[in-house]
Amino acid sequence: MRVYPGDAIRNVAVVGHGGSGKTSLVDALAFVSGSSKRHGSVPDGTALTDYTPDEIERQYSINLGLAYAVWRDTKINLIDTPGYLDFMGDAEAGIYAADAALIVLSATAGVEVGTEQVWDFATERGIPRMFFVSLMDKEHANFEKVFEDIRDHITPKVVPIEIPIGEGPEFHGIVNLFSKKCHMYRKGTKTGEYDEVDIPDEYQATVDKYTEVLAENVAEVDDELIERYLEGEEITMEEALAATKKGMAEGKIFPLLCGSATLTYGTQAILTKLKELVPAPTEIAPRDAQKWGSADPVEIAAKDDGPFVAQIFKTISEPHVGDVTLFRVWSGAVANGAEAWNAPRDTVEKLSHLSVAQGKERDEVARLSAGDIGVVAKLKNTHTNDTLSTASSPIVLPKIPFPEPIIVMAVSVSKRGEEDKLGTGLHKLHEEDPTFHHEFNAELRQTLVRGRGERHLQVIINRLERKFGVKAELTKPGIAYRETFKSKGEGQGKHKKQSGGRGQYGDCWIRIAPLASGKGYEFENKIVGGVIPGKYVPAVNKGVQEAAERGVVAGYPVVDFKVECYDGSHHSVDSSEQAYRMAGILAFRNVAARCKPVLLEPITEVEVLTPDDVLGDVMGDLSGRRGKILGSEPDGRLTKIKAYVPEAELYKYSTQLHSLTSGRGTFGWKFSSYEPVPPDIAKAVAAEKEKENGK
Repeated sequence: MRVYPGDAIRNVAVVGHGGSGKTSLVDALAFVSGSSKRHGSVPDGTALTDYTPDEIERQYSINLGLAYAVWRDTKINLIDTPGYLDFMGDAEAGIYAADAALIVLSATAGVEVGTEQVWDFATERGIPRMFFVSLMDKEHANFEKVFEDIRDHITPKVVPIEIPIGEGPEFHGIVNLFSKKCHMYRKGTKTGEYDEVDIPDEYQATVDKYTEVLAENVAEVDDELIERYLEGEEITMEEALAATKKGMAEGKIFPLLCGSATLTYGTQAILTKLKELVPAPTEIAPRDAQKWGSADPVEIAAKDDGPFVAQIFKTISEPHVGDVTLFRVWSGAVANGAEAWNAPRDTVEKLSHLSVAQGKERDEVARLSAGDIGVVAKLKNTHTNDTLSTASSPIVLPKIPFPEPIIVMAVSVSKRGEEDKLGTGLHKLHEEDPTFHHEFNAELRQTLVRGRGERHLQVIINRLERKFGVKAELTKPGIAYRETFKSKGEGQGKHKKQSGGRGQYGDCWIRIAPLASGKGYEFENKIVGGVIPGKYVPAVNKGVQEAAERGVVAGYPVVDFKVECYDGSHHSVDSSEQAYRMAGILAFRNVAARCKPVLLEPITEVEVLTPDDVLGDVMGDLSGRRGKILGSEPDGRLTKIKAYVPEAELYKYSTQLHSLTSGRGTFGWKFSSYEPVPPDIAKAVAAEKEKENGK
């Protein structure tokens, strides 16, 4: 594989809603350029970047995939990303590794929820963006409608630089508004060949309209061009291209192209525009970084003679290979076999078999220039979001802000004895997907898994079985209820046992009183006169705490209460620590029932983002989940609702919110406090707990 310098590289994240045609487009671009030898298909399971069994079976992208197209001596790195919300973590990673985003929209569906999501990601990242209307050959394709949809819902700065000739089954050409020439595609073409002809008369009015839009937007980028435009002077194609590239970099222009990946119509044109309009790594502004072990900021740029700095944006676990690491070189060139330094983990890594990826295939390279994207296998202790640099110049980059999990479920193995394999497999899957988290909750005695949605967690379970041979199932997670008291009480606990030989004797009197929420547990020794020897009082405390762990309402830990041990008696021979521990247990059980015990449940603070047209439905659903609405406020295109909702009522909430908002709603939550459970629900929880304990 040839080594490309930074100024001959383009890094493009191909993003958009699921099913919009991203993977098909990436496949077609690699094929048309000659970099890939086969034109694959998503329905056939042969697409270049959708090659895992999960993706082939489901026919949509789950993972970030890499490909490249070499076009006019330029290597265009194509980062294919998932489009469904459950897998948006990889879309975020792809955008952070790229210098521009190509946002793909279906010619029949227009702007969808995934379109809005990736637009927001790219906006936060501040990279240039282009739009591509795909599937122009499909029934009901409508370029004009998609253009207006983008203007209404994404940005008014979208500017067509191509328009289609025909739509749906009649789609057979495009007009390039820069050259004012029409590309008529040859029927049956394999790689997008076309004949360049004059614009058909029936399209001249449409071309004039869109040319005017392009000229106005291009002129606004440059003061000199504005004056010339207002004076009626023509702007040359070279000037228009340069102004468009500048406008993209400044966020003033977002070009719109069109085509069909299946027919390869428009693919050569988009390859050309990616080369002409996307900045090379050497043209982008230096990135902010930090010197490891210091608060000093540093700037890094894509220069081969700069210090080596690379960031890992994806890790893939492959059978018989191990972990495969995908990284972007931000500064300095790196040679095959070179050593790199992972400063935060204090690890030296050898970059053996340095490669570039073309789907699942990897081509070894002698060297990667600053700005390029590479792949390496079998690193010892380097993970997604880590920075590699050198020992002489240790540098760390800001981490990719992966989305937090929003759904939690429990997972259990189908076969006894596979718990260790489960833990190992889940850890590996987290390495592949930072939006997936797992933990063992000792209190609930459950392994909990957290992700971005039900579909996300189901894919995790499928991978667990396929990659690690662990069959598991998802179940409803337990709730960490608590108990407390509403009033005071006092009483005795006496443990007396005589069965021949030395007996057991422990006797204590205690008072129980509630404490404010969050105060925990307090124990006070109020024994006077030595009625209980001092060495035995801690045993009473231990017994009380042991009994409190098992509660009195439904068997959950009791919190926020105070105990005073104020009286008792002892036996000179039969008293012991064990006897007083039992006395403490009995005393707690005797007194707790008189202190108005109540069940507490965890309350979460929830923030929901929803479109205005379903605001009432979302609020009503939250109220139906025993939620307390705190208020709402505008948040960009959406409205943010704040509410307190019991954790028990959030089970599968992400699925319901997706249904209510047609996928446009998102939410986040965090623990807030513990509050009393309504009596009827407390009774049901106690019955369920008793049923569990009876098994």
